[in-house]
Formats: sequence, C-alpha cells, structure tokens
Amino acid sequence: MTAEIKERSAEINDKVNTLYIGGGTPSVLPLVFFRDVLRVLDECGKGGPFKEFTIEVNPDDIVEKGESYVEGLLELGVNRVSMGIQSFDDSILKWMNRRHDAATARKAYSILENAGVQNISIDLIFGLPQVDDHKWADTLKEALEISPRGDLPRHISSYQLSVEPGSALARMEREGKWSEAADDVCERQYNMLCGALKEAGYHHYEISNFALPGYEAVHNSAYWNHSPYVGLGPGAHSFSIEEGSYIRKWNEPDLKVYIKDLDSVRGSEILDQEQIAMEKIMLGLRTSAGVDQQYLLENGEVGAVREAIKNGLLVHLPDGHLRIPEDRFFISDSIISEIV
Repeated sequence: MTAEIKERSAEINDKVNTLYIGGGTPSVLPLVFFRDVLRVLDECGKGGPFKEFTIEVNPDDIVEKGESYVEGLLELGVNRVSMGIQSFDDSILKWMNRRHDAATARKAYSILENAGVQNISIDLIFGLPQVDDHKWADTLKEALEISPRGDLPRHISSYQLSVEPGSALARMEREGKWSEAADDVCERQYNMLCGALKEAGYHHYEISNFALPGYEAVHNSAYWNHSPYVGLGPGAHSFSIEEGSYIRKWNEPDLKVYIKDLDSVRGSEILDQEQIAMEKIMLGLRTSAGVDQQYLLENGEVGAVREAIKNGLLVHLPDGHLRIPEDRFFISDSIISEIV
C-alpha cells in the first residue's frame, strides 16, 4: 500500500482531512503497519493530524492485543474506532462465523474505553429469520448499555442482512436450507431500531447510521455528499473531480495481483451528467439532509417528485431541501427508484 500512496500522492490534495483504515480486518495488523502508512503519507506531504482518523477493529483482536495496542493506535492519531459487534447472541455470532462471542465484544468495548478512545462506533445486524422481535429488543438494549461507565456509544450503524450472489448464504437459500426474514419482520425491526435510538438521543442522519449529536461520521459523510475521496489497497474505490470531469477509479480485489503489479488492477471511468445527477440524488436521499428541491425537479422525474411530495414520501426542510421522512426510510429504495 505504501507504494501506491507514493505513486498516487498527487491525488491526495490538501483538502483531505480524514483517514479511514477499514474493510476487511485491519486490527489483525501490527502497529508498525499503520506507522509505515502514516510515515509515507507524511513524506508525501499528506500527513495528519486528521480531523477524523478511523480504524475498524474486531472485538477478538482488541481483547487479544490488549490496552497497549489501543494506546498505540491513539498515539498514531486514531480518534475514532469502529467495531463490528453484529449481535450479542452467541448462537447468532457462531452462525455468522464470527470469531468473537458477546462476552468478548463487551470486554473489547471496555478495553477501548479504558485506553482512552472517546469516539466508539459499533455495528449491528437486523433482519435475520432466527432473531425475533424480543431478541432484537434485547440486542438494542445491550448495545445502549455496553459501556461499563454508563456512556452511550457515540455512533451506531445497523444494517439489514443481505444475501450476496455466490455467498454461502445464497447457496443455502438456493438449496432450501435457509430463507431470508420476511419484509414485514425486517421493517418492524428497523422501526424498533429507529425508535430505540431516537429515544436514547441519537441523530438518524443516514438510513443505516445513527450518531449522538456532533459525532456523525465525517469520512463516511463525504461519500453521501458526493465529495472526492481517495481509496488505496485491493478493492478500493476513489472519486475525483478533475478539470470539471467526475472520475471514478477502482482497484481490483485480487491481493496477489495488487502486490505484483499495481497497474494491472486499476480501472476508471468518466461519469456523464446523467450518472452524476443520479448518484447525487440516490446518495442525498439516503440522508436526513436530503437533496435540494430545485435540483430534484431539474434532474429527477418531475411527476414522481411531485407525487412523492403529495403522498408524504418526500417532505420539505427549512433550507429548501426535500428528504425522505424517517418513517419511510425503510422503503427508500423504491421511492428513489421512482424519482431517478
């Protein structure tokens, strides 16, 4: 990765104010890896301090490596940690092939707190057929009470289980050994999520993301705001605006090829105006900030926009934007598909 940073340093301009190390399991890596990345960024004139420096971690890695490892991350400038807990039910975690159990997740959270991490985000999964409403309610309660100090997690992300083509779940579904939860169950659990976190004081600022006020993810918000970003490593994507052109770049996910020949894993495309407008609308309507009404009318299906307003599927904000109301977020895909 350090070779790619050097090669693409010109793309990492002075406006870069966040660093996110995630996807996969970066917490399995030693501190020296992160030191090397930061050293090369600094040599290229792109070093910190960053407004937000996030690293994704697994609970079992944190428990195994202990408080000193977390303190080392903080010394490097990390100021936000995102931990994939997913569930507090050991049978579900085992079914998901997670290496940790619920006790490990709680211990890892305590280690992060004790080491001095102020901004902790946790991930949860809903919409599993074997998780009824009672279990889901217990999950939400445990998530809000995970801190031994009694503090709320600063940020919670929660996603509905999805079946990816070619995955083990897809094969099990095809063979009749497993089936997805019914839509009404998923919608009900999503509404339970929204209600519980709203009551706890969270800002529901994106379909799957909730933050205590002031702790909205700066880095992730750049994706939804259609702001430029640079992705490095196998499978990473980038988005830039160069001389008025909107360009998307990506690296193929093959690690062996990436290590052997950087040039062979890269692809790119220039987005046309229709693609740009579609992405801005699709991404913007995923958020509580919504999309400017005039932009929607000029770039979306006018009739569909007006119909959505009439039916309460889009509501006005004081700044002239239109957004999907929270109680319709669960069906946002169908609303957006009509508009674009």
